[in-house]
Amino acid sequence: METADTFEFEAKTDEEAIENACRQLNLTREEMEIEILEPGSAGIFGLMGGRKARIKVTVSRQEPEVPEKEDGIAIAKEALERILALIPMEGTTVKAEQVDGAIVLNIEGDKSGLLIGRKGRTLDAFQFIVNKIVNKTLERRARVVVDSENYRQRRRDFLTQMALRMGDKAKKTQRPVSTNLLNPHDRRIVHLALREDEELGTKGRGEGVLKKVVIIPRRNSFSKS
Repeated sequence: METADTFEFEAKTDEEAIENACRQLNLTREEMEIEILEPGSAGIFGLMGGRKARIKVTVSRQEPEVPEKEDGIAIAKEALERILALIPMEGTTVKAEQVDGAIVLNIEGDKSGLLIGRKGRTLDAFQFIVNKIVNKTLERRARVVVDSENYRQRRRDFLTQMALRMGDKAKKTQRPVSTNLLNPHDRRIVHLALREDEELGTKGRGEGVLKKVVIIPRRNSFSKS
């Protein structure tokens, strides 16, 4: 890609201004495009009313083409495929697409269900590693979701129904009820499931990544986390 820099020089004469440009830019005349903006004038008898010469110098330079950053979907897909090749898991393929701003990778195949793991923990591990690879490669934050056999949606439906049942129990007994330990993604689903219920509040409880969600009747004070 070609770009250009421009400079202006002044001297008593055009020739002197050009020589100054060559010296300061360390270029020959042939390497510069020179435009006389104001010719120099010696004035009356060379003593009064003199005017300096002013020139504009344009220097073209060739810059290397900078390729656009690699496509995040392609990077994520390749990363997951390499991980699966190390297991190895034959007969599986990875389908990649952009959904609501996230890169969604879906593992397909007859035995893809084996990769889900207990409560999706194997998928979570894949997802963690691929996110790290993509974010480091792109040098910006991207969100990657790894799924198999529509597990993420089925898990979301399960947690939503569980939250609603536990919410009904909390309202009937007027006592707080708690979920099992959940990761941040699952806790968010529970919070969202009960967000519109004016009779209930939700609060995270515990230390570390895994926490419980406490569902509290509205008469109790709470704060979400």
